[in-house]
Amino acid sequence: MGDPKILYIVVPCYNEEEVLPQTQERLSALLSEMEGQGKVGAGSRVLYVDDGSRDATWRLIDGYSRTQGARVCGVKLAGNAGHQNALMAGLSVAKERADMMVTIDADLQDDIRAIPQMVDYFNQGIDIVYGVRNKRQTDTWFKRNTALAFYKLMHALDVKTVYNHADFRLMSRRAVEALCQYPERNLFLRGIVPQLGYKTAKVFYDRAERLAGESKYPLSKMMNFAMDGVTSFSIRPVRCIVGLGFIFVLISLCILVYVIHALVSGNSVAGWTSLMLSIWFVGGMLLICMGLVGEYIGKIYLEVKQRPRYNIEETLID
Repeated sequence: MGDPKILYIVVPCYNEEEVLPQTQERLSALLSEMEGQGKVGAGSRVLYVDDGSRDATWRLIDGYSRTQGARVCGVKLAGNAGHQNALMAGLSVAKERADMMVTIDADLQDDIRAIPQMVDYFNQGIDIVYGVRNKRQTDTWFKRNTALAFYKLMHALDVKTVYNHADFRLMSRRAVEALCQYPERNLFLRGIVPQLGYKTAKVFYDRAERLAGESKYPLSKMMNFAMDGVTSFSIRPVRCIVGLGFIFVLISLCILVYVIHALVSGNSVAGWTSLMLSIWFVGGMLLICMGLVGEYIGKIYLEVKQRPRYNIEETLID
């Protein structure tokens, strides 16, 4: 098999000062253990990506880099670029130095004990290994069911996603290089990675409670993320609007036939309520449809400007 391969664990961070000490302790211990077992090479590291944090996150990363430089490196983004862009920034830096990369959130709700299994798959020739949750017991009822509805919707729209998989995955260098060739600014990595086409495998694990701090994905961000996922990979919603338009036309023709029949039979009654309900319903649907089309136009606007996804302010890496 040759010498053990280099692993970089890419950790996006946004205001994670409360959880980072525990994260560093656990990930550093894991790398040492895996190196001792011969699973990874001596140059393996944790790569923290500070996504414009406003707390002491970068100071902590800088301190770890100075005291544990053989295990820790860091990238500081100039401003908050978003979780997906932070992942891409870390991967783009790591691929120049690592043979394989694992992405995981700083709260370590994803089980780091799954990483050695991912590395085993990599050594068997697998390029992409997805970390998949066994169940979502740590989530609220609302979050569990909305997540289920989201995955079903993505499947209905013919978007390739892995059920119960977030952004905890291992990728080989060539898989990351292929990923970096995707130029879109509206990133939805859970939909892009399955399109790469390389050999894949899954590792199942139980998701834990967050170590400390608060979730960086409140309901509003989750809704925006879901909208990005839908509109970045499918035009079926626009086609549904066209179908909805034909349905409304058919309904209006049926109403026209009824009105003519009522006039001929002399049973016509002036209906204020039905008229207002029709106006409000059709008006509401038109606004929804216009908003959906506007979402696509907005994405086109963002893409054609070809602005960079992120700017790197500082790096702590040899």
